Amino acid sequence: MRQGFPIAAPGMAIGLLGGSFDPAHEGHTRLTREALKRFRLDRVWWLVSPGNPLKAKGPAPLAVRMARAREVMDDPRVLVSDIEARLGTYYTADTLRRLKALYPGVNFVWLMGADNLAQFHLWHDWRGIFGMVPLGVLARPGQRLAAQRGPAARAYAGARIAASAAPLLARAETPAWCYIDMPMLAVSSSAIRARGNWHGAA
Repeated sequence: MRQGFPIAAPGMAIGLLGGSFDPAHEGHTRLTREALKRFRLDRVWWLVSPGNPLKAKGPAPLAVRMARAREVMDDPRVLVSDIEARLGTYYTADTLRRLKALYPGVNFVWLMGADNLAQFHLWHDWRGIFGMVPLGVLARPGQRLAAQRGPAARAYAGARIAASAAPLLARAETPAWCYIDMPMLAVSSSAIRARGNWHGAA
């Protein structure tokens, strides 16, 4: 394994939570802990992206966002990583292809909030993502119905796994996704930035 890359053994179940984390907040930590428990993951890697292709304005510097993420997510099972910057990938599909090649035998699960599922059909090669790894979707306030009725959810309705079977998701044959309806904080990175409470904001 390359220097500076996370270590993972074949057979492990690892959740991947990607995003700009601009800034990381308690909503991210709650989603992560719930995913660890409900999907029975061994680890979760936070993939702090160099930038978000869907956003016109760039985020705060990567080092600043990484430091903030480590402050708010203090759990030995969670790794805050700049692996996308190391790989030189900007799109999730490309990152997943590289990770699967680098970590043969590791069971990756792509984690996201329900708000991301609602717009998932706008992601680059979103169908390819469904074909590569299972998706673990965790509800966020106000997004439950929109997410479950969105184009991606409809296109892969037959691949949905019941919430009661969530522990099996990491080793499910793709395409597979599971929706967990859970109480979450009504907090977002954009709201924090709007209030001027993020010291890393430009």
